[in-house]
Amino acid sequence: MSEALLRSLTPSVLGILVRRGADFAAAEDAVQDALVEALRVWPADPSPSSERGSSGGDPIRDPKGWLVTVAWRKFLDTTRADAARRRREDLVDEEPPPGPAPAVDDTLQLYFLCAHPSLTPSSAVALTLRAVGGLTTRQIAHAYLVPEATMAQRISRAKRTVSGELFDQPGDVATVLRVLYLVFNEGYSGEVDLAAEAIRLTRQLAAAIDHPEVAGLLALMLLHHARRATRTAPDGSLVPLAEQDRGRWDTEAIAEGVEILQTALARDRLGEYQAQAAIAALHADAPTAEETDWVQIVEWYDELARLTDSPVVRLNRAVAVGEADGPRAGLAALASLKDTLPRHTAVAAYLHERDGDLTTAARLYAEAAHKAPNLAERDYLTRQAARLNARLSR
Repeated sequence: MSEALLRSLTPSVLGILVRRGADFAAAEDAVQDALVEALRVWPADPSPSSERGSSGGDPIRDPKGWLVTVAWRKFLDTTRADAARRRREDLVDEEPPPGPAPAVDDTLQLYFLCAHPSLTPSSAVALTLRAVGGLTTRQIAHAYLVPEATMAQRISRAKRTVSGELFDQPGDVATVLRVLYLVFNEGYSGEVDLAAEAIRLTRQLAAAIDHPEVAGLLALMLLHHARRATRTAPDGSLVPLAEQDRGRWDTEAIAEGVEILQTALARDRLGEYQAQAAIAALHADAPTAEETDWVQIVEWYDELARLTDSPVVRLNRAVAVGEADGPRAGLAALASLKDTLPRHTAVAAYLHERDGDLTTAARLYAEAAHKAPNLAERDYLTRQAARLNARLSR
């Protein structure tokens, strides 16, 4: 059995244990133990004859049922040692016989629980990757470049926080989407491709709930992911959108993203992720950077600003205005925003360069480089400043 199959079954197996009476934290530990057992037994013995995966006999006909049975037994093994032994023995008597797993799907409730408002964003992300994504603590720690012990503590605190929450209470889709987008924006590090994992989890969520903003986020992820291979040069340096090799963009991902977006927009329930996806689709649709429909992009930024009232959206809108109506119009739009906004200086540098003021642009590029949030952006902005200074010195 593949690891991907096991991870896809994780939320439904966890939901079944919680509905049987296990508290969330103990159930999640038991499911993780069952996944480890499956990885140990199934590759080495593809045809176990019993629910515990012993060798010989009939192949596993119901992997989900196998996981439920093993996870439930591991939960009981753990709880027998607790003080409430009498109640635990009652649970043993109530153990359902091996067989097909219930058809109920609690995936959506798990998304809501793992993105509970009482959790910090970092804790919600970690718990979602563990409980819904089926990743191990070690994999999550490596992906976020923190010690495994630190991540284990974060996940344990998160599980304790939500253990007392009712499993069937309504959840907030917008919070879940923010968590998934946080995962997606981490990109790739360690052995886990977090961008691909976020797309998988968003597909899973889209299958569990019919919501245009879920579709909008999935479309946005696919459209951004389609350009992934062209965003950096072989030496790791950033390649801006206008300079990317569009022939290397993933046309299948673009086509799927556009189709999902069009279906969502047809429902006339516009949200911020649909608007962002529409902007990404217009970029993806342009054969060259020069053929980009900037006028329509500005219109979508207007919609997005109306939906979010975000200064970051207005900053991006200023860039689009500069492309659609000229750099001075872009600078005028930028003037209404606080210069303390992240990347404000870099945008000002770009627009001043477009307007022909190379001296100001070079100074602002150098200033933006000192404020850059990461090494790749700092190197890119430093190179822009050096390029303009070289032109000025001729």
